[in-house]
Amino acid sequence: MTDLHVKMKVNSVAKLTRGEELRTRLLELALTGVPDDQIAEILTREGHHSPNCEDKVLPITVQRLRLAAGIKAKAQRNRSTHEPTLLSAVQLAARLDIPVNWIYVQIRRKRLLIDQQSTGAYLFQNSPAVVNAVRNLRNRTIHHLDLRIIQPHQEGHQHA
Repeated sequence: MTDLHVKMKVNSVAKLTRGEELRTRLLELALTGVPDDQIAEILTREGHHSPNCEDKVLPITVQRLRLAAGIKAKAQRNRSTHEPTLLSAVQLAARLDIPVNWIYVQIRRKRLLIDQQSTGAYLFQNSPAVVNAVRNLRNRTIHHLDLRIIQPHQEGHQHA
């Protein structure tokens, strides 16, 4: 005989085995002003998971439970904090005077290949070569642009 433990997806926190414990701890952290993404990380480290995700607590789960309890976020974290040598998609779009949505559409359609940061953001090198390459993509001078970091066995970046 072999015992097998399986985490099953459920459709609400209340149906989780440790759902009430998750909710109580989440609200405790939210009341102290901890941002949603940090709460999600803390709860994941403590062994919790979201109803529809088997291996971690999602920030959206935290946000929904926090808002349902009537707790407003104390302070929003600035997701755009990054090195000055980098541009966010919003900053790049502003520099090129184009809609930021166009950048995201190109990424989704795989015409613009770029590594996504752990925060979910896309960060572009703040260099004339990269800005001009994206401009060329926008103007259809080129059809694809690869700004991904090359694998360790290769060197450098491809910019067009």
